[in-house]
Amino acid sequence: MLTFAFDVGETIVRDDRYWNSWADWLEIPRHTLSALVGAVVAQGRDNADALRLLHPGIDLDAEYAAREAAGRGERIEEADLYPDVRPALIALRAAGHRLLIAGNQTGQSAELLRALDLPVDGIATSGEWGVAKPDPAFFARLVEFAETPPDRIVYVGDHPANDIGPAKAAGLRAAHIRRGPWGHLWADEPAAAVADWRITSLTELADLSR
Repeated sequence: MLTFAFDVGETIVRDDRYWNSWADWLEIPRHTLSALVGAVVAQGRDNADALRLLHPGIDLDAEYAAREAAGRGERIEEADLYPDVRPALIALRAAGHRLLIAGNQTGQSAELLRALDLPVDGIATSGEWGVAKPDPAFFARLVEFAETPPDRIVYVGDHPANDIGPAKAAGLRAAHIRRGPWGHLWADEPAAAVADWRITSLTELADLSR
């Protein structure tokens, strides 16, 4: 039996709503923000730099708070899940594996994910832990959370530099999923090549783990 730990953004949840909501809040065309996100990703920069390019000096924490106060804060709904998420989780659980979700999200995102009643054994985010990927401390915390030896944990993510490389450095196994801008753009980079498995759908994990 293995423990599968899943990243969130562009692994189990589409980021479309996230970026569209920021474009609408800042009153800029959605396509403009999408293009800038792609540009900063291609440069290996923090994706939030797209917002800073449009609004130099923006205080993101203050804007988050303002959005929440206006009733336009974070939302994660069933429609935001990739269609392979529930089938993959059900298949892995039926095979006897333990399932976790752990990614770089806010504490509010953790609550929203829990409200979806996904068939997993636990959900945690960097906002709750106070440490974010690719910091090795995040993966040390994940091992504690999993209560499983590192070599029995498979971290599944799209971002080679944030997910795959540091997971492997922490002694975990890793599965790189080729989707989302990071998953596609850097799929052939050395950082992704260290993954134990390369997949295009989460449903492939059930076969790989046999």
